[in-house]
Amino acid sequence: MRRLPVLAGIGAVLAAGAAYADQPTPWQTRFQAPATDIMSQIEWFEVYTLWFIVPITLLVLFLLAWCIVKYRASVNPTPSRTSHNTAIEVIWTVGPVVVLLAIAVPSFQLLTAQYTPQEEAQLTIKATGNQWNWDYEYQIEEPLTFNAALLQDDQRAAAGKEDRAVYPRLLAVDNEVVVPVNTMVRVLVTAADVLHAFAMPAFGIKVDAVPGRINETWFKANKEGLYYGQCSELCGKDHAYMPIAIRVVNDAQYTTWLAAARNDLDGANKALVAEIEAAKTVTVAGN
Repeated sequence: MRRLPVLAGIGAVLAAGAAYADQPTPWQTRFQAPATDIMSQIEWFEVYTLWFIVPITLLVLFLLAWCIVKYRASVNPTPSRTSHNTAIEVIWTVGPVVVLLAIAVPSFQLLTAQYTPQEEAQLTIKATGNQWNWDYEYQIEEPLTFNAALLQDDQRAAAGKEDRAVYPRLLAVDNEVVVPVNTMVRVLVTAADVLHAFAMPAFGIKVDAVPGRINETWFKANKEGLYYGQCSELCGKDHAYMPIAIRVVNDAQYTTWLAAARNDLDGANKALVAEIEAAKTVTVAGN
């Protein structure tokens, strides 16, 4: 019975860690855990298409192997001169048409959903890509603007971000974008110098940042946590060092952070991190 408190404690730690949402892992072959309905649909569609891709790939592989073995020169010295087979013609015409229709219908439904928000945006944030960082502007009654760049190792202690499991190397930033959970957020994306791209895998969004042009995307995160993305358009020598971090919090935490960030962004970020860490500790202790 003594094992139960230990197991409960481990479970609580894992649950608390999950509050930081998903992030890239070494040798990852699957998507990150979805944090929006759109990403859940994308994940479903990927699995759905695999039910076509895998059998077709195996069928083509089998047919190639069968032809190589059955019709090799050593056992078939006189090649067949067959020029037409109605049954085969019908199969390889109708089959691909059916498969393409089965893929096209949900594909267009997903594409429509990606460009058709179900509600009006409650928060608009402008993201401007620079070589090699991001400027963010909260387009609210009293606008809030700040820059977010790669978190350097010598900045970790001062920022309270020394845990590399939560703030990974090359992904953590000095100032995260903070948004409330279950809130429709519009993101206006542009660039100040060269082409960039704003991508957040867990949200299922990726949009080009083009100088002199504003592109639009949106998301509604349904899970609190810290999410990471990167610039996804080759933009120069430090392209690999241009991360994006979005922290999704509850409404109360967002309101408190926003009020403090207008006067002291660094202090607001530290207070938010401390509150989240404290909540994690309480959760673990309570279990």
